[in-house]
Amino acid sequence: MATANDREEPVPEQRPEAPGTPADLQAFAVRLRRMNGEINRLVHAFAGDQGLHPTDVQALAAILDADGPMTPKRLREHLGLTSGAVTACVDRLERAGHIRRVRESADRRVVHLYYAADARSVARTYFRPLADATRAARARFTEEELSVALRFLTAMGEELSGITPPGR
Repeated sequence: MATANDREEPVPEQRPEAPGTPADLQAFAVRLRRMNGEINRLVHAFAGDQGLHPTDVQALAAILDADGPMTPKRLREHLGLTSGAVTACVDRLERAGHIRRVRESADRRVVHLYYAADARSVARTYFRPLADATRAARARFTEEELSVALRFLTAMGEELSGITPPGR
């Protein structure tokens, strides 16, 4: 199965990348790493304050962002964990009151995971400064610029989701 790393697509017309220009790959990489680092700092602090592991917070985000109910199997695939690790994660999240497990009435073997309303409120309060920072940053751009930025972030997410780490 080919991954994003294996693609041998022709490279689109390349423009020379002058350092510091919008096309400078290094500048993108540095800024994406810095932004990721800042978000990870907030996520790790939230995890610590809630008695969770950072992977648990990734699981919460996956449950929150899922189209439709999340299942343990989908969560395992999304996080790239073993079934035992996902079970431990879901157990911690449920014990801490962050999620609810709900068995489907038609097939009791099917379990859906939902973000608990009270926990959502706790997370919303904790991450309000991140939302405020996002609002402030967005205010510095036009709607057209934001549309392009959103397209870029969407494309990056799509490209990253196609990468399989070596050895997996």
